[in-house]
Amino acid sequence: MKKSSAPKKTASKSLTLLKMLVRALDGKKAEDLRVLEVRAQSSITDYLVLATGTSEPHLRALRIEMEKVLDSAGARIVGVESRPGSGWTVFDAFDIMVHLFTAENREKYRLDLLWRDAIDIPVAGLLEERAVPKRKSATRKSRRKAP
Repeated sequence: MKKSSAPKKTASKSLTLLKMLVRALDGKKAEDLRVLEVRAQSSITDYLVLATGTSEPHLRALRIEMEKVLDSAGARIVGVESRPGSGWTVFDAFDIMVHLFTAENREKYRLDLLWRDAIDIPVAGLLEERAVPKRKSATRKSRRKAP
């Protein structure tokens, strides 16, 4: 009997979406960007993305960017919680939850500490583009010496 590849496909799609979200937040200058793998600790999501905005307008820009990325990816959105002036926005995209905070709320709620048993995913690795090997030029001459 052949095993289903659905879990692998779902994990791959989640990782692709995670990279898109992290790159978008980084591109919009989110601060203190952190990604936690919580699948062993949570039954409702696999990844938490935590980011800090410098002000309410910056949080609004980050929220709009998250909406664009999730929409363009056709991601399943369970819910979005955002109130003007609250200093905290939450996106529940099923396998990924994104929390956007002001610095004051990030310090107040300390989700980083709440999930200290989670696996910390290095953001730098999610930001890297896969290196594309350069093709050898057809005009390049071989450096081998003739016998």
